[in-house]
Amino acid sequence: MPDSRTAGGGRIRRPRGVRAAEQPQADAAPRRWAAHKTLTRARVGQPTQVLQDCVERFVPAAAWLGGGGRDPEAAAERRADALLAANAGVLRDMRIEASVQRRVGRAGILFRPSTRIGAVPLRSPVSGRPDHGLVIEPRISWRSTGDMLCGTGFRIVPELLPFAEMPQSERRVPPWVLSSVVIERLERMLDGLRRRFVTAEADLSAPKGQIRWDDYARTRLPIGRALEVPCRYPDLRDDAEIRSAIVWAARRHRDALATQLDAGAVVRELISRFELILQRLSGVQPRMPTPGLRRAWQSQPVTADVFRQGLMAIDWTVDERGLAGLTDLAGLAWRLDMEVFFEAWVEAISEHAARRHNAVLTRGRRSETRVPLGWKPASLGSQQSLMPDLVIQRAGVAIVIDAKYKRHASQIESLGWQGVDERVREDHRNDILQALAYSTLFDAPRVVSCLAYPAAPEHWSLLQQAGRTIARTRVPARSREVELVLMSVPLSGRPADACQDIERILQG
Repeated sequence: MPDSRTAGGGRIRRPRGVRAAEQPQADAAPRRWAAHKTLTRARVGQPTQVLQDCVERFVPAAAWLGGGGRDPEAAAERRADALLAANAGVLRDMRIEASVQRRVGRAGILFRPSTRIGAVPLRSPVSGRPDHGLVIEPRISWRSTGDMLCGTGFRIVPELLPFAEMPQSERRVPPWVLSSVVIERLERMLDGLRRRFVTAEADLSAPKGQIRWDDYARTRLPIGRALEVPCRYPDLRDDAEIRSAIVWAARRHRDALATQLDAGAVVRELISRFELILQRLSGVQPRMPTPGLRRAWQSQPVTADVFRQGLMAIDWTVDERGLAGLTDLAGLAWRLDMEVFFEAWVEAISEHAARRHNAVLTRGRRSETRVPLGWKPASLGSQQSLMPDLVIQRAGVAIVIDAKYKRHASQIESLGWQGVDERVREDHRNDILQALAYSTLFDAPRVVSCLAYPAAPEHWSLLQQAGRTIARTRVPARSREVELVLMSVPLSGRPADACQDIERILQG
């Protein structure tokens, strides 16, 4: 993902020894977190506004930003312009198009989010502080998103951003979002820990290393402890303090998540992963790191990202940032690309189907499906390669899958081809042409080029009952059979249920 940066040059305070590009910062103390509820729409007048991905929303400016003077709407319009100018970089990074408009005489901002969800603060045009914020939630439910996160095996997790805190205590994000990031960091940190030599001091009956004769003569012999020889010697030890801190953080998150079991499978899976960490460190005493120890960790030249990120995760836990059921999300800004997330979900489904039918799955995420294009002359070439998202191959058949986080399938299914607007039709034509181009990359007797589109679980169940989860057509080809398939994929979090259509295609 591209780097994020604050717009307008606002100053973000951070602890000493931590780089701004790595540490999401706070300007206010954490507050008690209220139980998360599924959102419908943000109340106008709150400092944080809630959008849904790919759904336009008009926010009246006077109620959100304030107005004043003889013409409140004109003043609100100027503030809206200033807000967009001051936060142009943040909006661009979140891929949100925004413009100031008037509707029925009321000034406001029309937000057009993309497929990127998350939470970001916005600098106020009046105070210059992050007094406002945006939360972009998935248009599917948070529960479905959490179950999909679990179903993908946590291939994709939210990315925390180096922005200031969100401005209000009523959080719009379920608490497991931060825990899903913390568990990844703690696991990688634990995998990277190595035993190292340290200088140890102890009283030994079998002396080794450097014997401290002065202490022995002054403090041991006079009291008859001749067999206790004080020694200083190199010893191979684990990073005991870090391991104790990892155990403490894992227990805190595990216990906090236990109060959020109604959030679905994602919470149960996160709890089990924290339990695995505790099992790996069985026998290590949990200990919350002291402020002095945390400062010492920050002052050390840590070069490995896994250690730096792991120490940040421990810091967030000590500060009670985002612990489920304990505090609010503490304003940590974050983002998640639903396009990438949906591709990971389709990959999990395809992996399940391929494993059951002894097929081979290759992934574009790992550049395994990349096919270079040899332009002549090379200097005039444009696109250098073709790379489908996923390819499933077995004897005599190749299935090429391109995951599209778009509403095309549901819109065409409900409105018909003539009912959707021309922009959607043109975009869908481009998807089909791309899928047909991918079909030329393989020599199998039967090639199936598949476009996978998302569907809400309830809508997908209706399509399944009607036998309309996939639509097929055959494309004339001289020496082989080429099929084009449009497939609706349920955003349900259960790969075994969702892979049925892929299995049907594999079986012909």
